[in-house]
Amino acid sequence: MRRRLYFLFPDETLAGRVVGELESAGIQGRHIHAVTREGMKLSRLPAATRRQSRDACCTLETILWNANLVVFGLALVVLVISLAQGYAVWSVLALAVMGATFVAGERFAVTVPRVHLDEFREALAHGEILLMVDVPRNRVAEIEDLVHRRHPEAAVGGVGYSIQALGL
Repeated sequence: MRRRLYFLFPDETLAGRVVGELESAGIQGRHIHAVTREGMKLSRLPAATRRQSRDACCTLETILWNANLVVFGLALVVLVISLAQGYAVWSVLALAVMGATFVAGERFAVTVPRVHLDEFREALAHGEILLMVDVPRNRVAEIEDLVHRRHPEAAVGGVGYSIQALGL
């Protein structure tokens, strides 16, 4: 899973310069995505896909999180019923499922970096340009430093994740 870096720029010219520098640093154009407000066209930047512009990662994350909570809740109901009925095997199974969903939720909440497009909606509405750059985990600090050092007017928006196989 690659990391997605978010950078806000005041105009397309500056964002275009940064795209050129990123490509010179070895970031392929297919890993750079630009988003702006509805109706504003970007002529010199690699546009984000519709799925990326709608933040499908956030939708997927919400679905998986809610499914995890539902499974935990169902396991809790099974635990209560099995304890009331005296079914030890079902109680142990329910506890195992509850433990697995708890650990999965905890690992997701603690270790997966999350930044979503909703955090940039106000800036995008004012005409700023958001670059989403997908990089390997080991290059996050290098690329953030490259952009911030050369272009202090660029706002570093954080780090999220990208699932290349799903086009997210």
